[in-house]
Amino acid sequence: MVIPVLVLNGPNLNLLGTREPAIYGSLTLAEIERLARQRAQALDLAPDFRQSNHEGELVSWIQEAGRPARAIVINAGAYTHTSLAIADALKAVALPYWEVHLSNIYRREPFRHHSYLSAGAEGVICGLGGLGYCAALEAVAAKLRG
Repeated sequence: MVIPVLVLNGPNLNLLGTREPAIYGSLTLAEIERLARQRAQALDLAPDFRQSNHEGELVSWIQEAGRPARAIVINAGAYTHTSLAIADALKAVALPYWEVHLSNIYRREPFRHHSYLSAGAEGVICGLGGLGYCAALEAVAAKLRG
């Protein structure tokens, strides 16, 4: 059985590949999506990739995910450190979720060390670049398949 998974990307991730490549790497979001889709296919997962620069849109997608999706992988970008709304939406839908960051947020500015999402996450993956999405999908498959 193929498992639907919502994969959300927050603000500025649409600029990957050109935005601070020394921090975020040279892969574009489309290239990361392609790698993650390949891994997901091998795991019998059906990822629904989305990106938005708007907090409210991310919240709406999380709320809608409670119907078809069985899990969420989220890179909320800067909203990780500021958004109670996203944290509350994740809690409200009660789906297991994994938090992903391309960079190691603990080697960066102190304000990036705090996440409003981590406390409810099944796991937090940071510093692996685009491979972090593949690792998160591996964790989703392991958790949901027992």
